[in-house]
Amino acid sequence: MLGYSDSNKDSGFLSSNWEIHKAQQALQVTADRYGLALRIFHGRGGSVGRGGGPAYEAILAQPGASLNGRIKITEQGEVLASKYNLPDLALYNLETVVTAVIQGSLLHSSVDEIEPWNEIMEGLAARSRRHYRELIYEQPDLVDFFHQVTPIEEISQLQISSRPARRGGKKTLSSLRAIPWVFSWTQARFLLPSWYGVGTALKEFLDERPEEHLRLLRYFYLKWPFFKMVISKVEMTLAKVDPQIAEHYVQELTQPENRVRFQALFETISEEFQLTRQIVLMIAGHERLLEGDPDLQRSVHLRNGTIVPLGFLQVSLLKRLRQYRNTVSGVIKSRYSREELLRGALLTINGIAAGMRNTG
Repeated sequence: MLGYSDSNKDSGFLSSNWEIHKAQQALQVTADRYGLALRIFHGRGGSVGRGGGPAYEAILAQPGASLNGRIKITEQGEVLASKYNLPDLALYNLETVVTAVIQGSLLHSSVDEIEPWNEIMEGLAARSRRHYRELIYEQPDLVDFFHQVTPIEEISQLQISSRPARRGGKKTLSSLRAIPWVFSWTQARFLLPSWYGVGTALKEFLDERPEEHLRLLRYFYLKWPFFKMVISKVEMTLAKVDPQIAEHYVQELTQPENRVRFQALFETISEEFQLTRQIVLMIAGHERLLEGDPDLQRSVHLRNGTIVPLGFLQVSLLKRLRQYRNTVSGVIKSRYSREELLRGALLTINGIAAGMRNTG
């Protein structure tokens, strides 16, 4: 079984996907050596940060020799309803997966075996991992920032999971499970685990030989299914990010003593977002995000607009809830009880998740 969630949380989107890609190649080599029939189980979540995204492109992006007509995939959470709620829809999605597996098995590309390409991707993954971990694990304010500007504590109280949000109950990143980690960033419209570090990695590579390396990356995008899958997923995620709404969460939910530091941290994240967006558009040859898929572009744009009011409502409810939590006596002047405010906040979480079509 391949796990997408914790590897992404530990090292970022690009590094995680590349290491999983290499693992499949190594597993197939070992299976062939001993005459074993290999079937790989992809533990994909619904969101891009946990291996989700369009199944057809994702399957075609697997190393061709690793398929051989066999694949196993988890479908969970909101994905079940969106893909299998209606018989015709279920049949369409099953046909899509079967088609991709057959196509990938019979017509697999040999580009995964081009060593210079693999070396370039290894370098990009290392750069992306370094930049991601500099923010997530080496930035001392990140843990407090995450807990204040996202609804992580409220998500932990949702009755939707079979396991607690944390391992051991400690408020550390290492103890936090991958699903609430991704879910929280999605609610605040950062979607950070699905793209952070990619822009810097690509820019550092481009800076070495700008024109030559840009042509090379564009060629990868056209010819290498794995690279196209990575760029396409990042592009889709960036289309769902809303920097203005995210900044509203930061401004309204940050405690006064942290405001200056947290605003600086937000600006760091925002700069990486703008950089990633610019370079992804350059590689894909697009002027606007998702320009190559007008139907998806229209769908994302419409859904983004519908959940903007829910974002403002959620921030207001979270702010009042935290006033209860931070008041020593536990009594503040409010028309609503803590339980009513919590119920309202949880409803906004459900609504934003439905609109984004992503939880964790």
